[in-house]
Amino acid sequence: MSLTRRNTLTGAAAIGVGVPILAACGASDSGSTGSAPTAAAGEKLGPASDVPVGGGTIYADQKVVVTQPSQGDFKGFSAVCTHQGCLVSNVEGGTINCTCHGSKFSIDDGSVVNGPATSGLPAVGVADQGGQITTA
Repeated sequence: MSLTRRNTLTGAAAIGVGVPILAACGASDSGSTGSAPTAAAGEKLGPASDVPVGGGTIYADQKVVVTQPSQGDFKGFSAVCTHQGCLVSNVEGGTINCTCHGSKFSIDDGSVVNGPATSGLPAVGVADQGGQITTA
C-alpha cells in the first residue's frame, strides 16, 4: 500500500481521536497518580475532635484523610482515589467514598470495599499530639 494523501489524513484523524480516548481510559490502579499527599511530617492537620469515631475527616489541601475506626485509634490515608486520581468525597457508613466512580475504601486499613478501584489507599502516618492530629 502506498502512502497517499488520503491514507495520511485518515491516519492523522484516527490518532487525533484515539489518543485522547486512550488517555482518558489509561489511568492505572497503582496509586501513582502524581497527586500524592502533600503533608510534611509533623504538619498539623486539625483537632482530633474533628475526626468522628466510626468516621473520618478529609484534609483536601494536604490530600490526606484521617479516620477513627474506634475511640482514640487514628488512621491516615492518601485522599487520592487509586482508580483515577479524584480526591475522595466523604467518609460515612464505615467507608471512605469517592463519588467520581463509586469506589469505597475501609476506614480501618484503606482496603477496597467496592470498586472500580482495585488497590487500596496508601497509608499516611498520623498521630494525636495532645488533641491535635499531625502527620507522622
